[in-house]
Amino acid sequence: MSMEIPEGMQLINSEGRRLDGRRPDELRPIKIEAGVLRRADGSAYVEMGKNKILAAVYGPRECHPRHLQDPTRAIVQCNYSMLSFSVDERKRPGPDRRSIEISKIIGEALEHVIFLEQFPRTSIDVYIAVLQANAGTRCAGLTAASVALADAGIPMRDLVPACAAGKIAGKVVLDLMKEEDNYGEADLPLAYIPRTGEILLLQMDGHMTQEEFERAIELAKGGCMKIYELQKEALRRRYSVAADEAMLREETREV
Repeated sequence: MSMEIPEGMQLINSEGRRLDGRRPDELRPIKIEAGVLRRADGSAYVEMGKNKILAAVYGPRECHPRHLQDPTRAIVQCNYSMLSFSVDERKRPGPDRRSIEISKIIGEALEHVIFLEQFPRTSIDVYIAVLQANAGTRCAGLTAASVALADAGIPMRDLVPACAAGKIAGKVVLDLMKEEDNYGEADLPLAYIPRTGEILLLQMDGHMTQEEFERAIELAKGGCMKIYELQKEALRRRYSVAADEAMLREETREV
C-alpha cells in the first residue's frame, strides 16, 4: 500500500468518482457461475472487475496423506494459486508465501461453515485458480469456493460472501481495484456469515482511524450482502438448468 501516486493520477476526482467511474460505495461488475467443470464434484467461476477466478471442490473423499485423518471430522485442504499469466509481470510458477497464507485463511474460513463432523476421516479438497488478477483475489477466491462447495452438495451453515473496503485519497471506499490497492492508504478484506453476522475473515493492510475502520467494515458488509444475493442466484440458475435437463431426459426416455 501507499506507493507514490504517478503524476496526474487522481484516485478520486472533484465529482467524487474513482478511476473507473465508480462511486465510493459501488462494487465492480460481478459475474458468478456455478457448475462450470464437469469432472469436479462442485465448481464455480467468478469475475469481480478484472479478476477471473475458478474454484473446484472434490470430496468428501478419503484423506491423503492418511496421517492427517481426523476420526471425528473431515478436514478442509485448500489450495489457492495465481497462475503465472494472471498478472502483468509473469509470476514464477508454484506456491509462494502469499499463496500459502491465503490458502490457509480461506481454508480456515470454510471450516467454520461446513458441517465437518458429518464426514469423519475424510478430506474436502478446494482448489482456487486465479486466471487474472486485479486486487481482491482472496475475496473473489473465497466467494467462488463457497459457491463450489454448495454446488458439490456439501452441507454448510450458509454461503460465504467476501469483499474488501479500503482507504484512498483520505476516503473510505468499497472494493478496491489494482491502482487503488497499489496507491491507496489501506485495504481491509472481510468475509462473514450473513445469517448470523459472524465474521470469518478480517485483515487490514495500511492505516485507518477508528471511525474509518468502522465505516470500512460496514461498507464491506454491505458489499458482501450484494455478493451473497449473486451467489444464491448463480446456484438457482445452475439447478433450474439441471432440473430442465433431467426432465428432458425423462421425456426422451418415455418417447
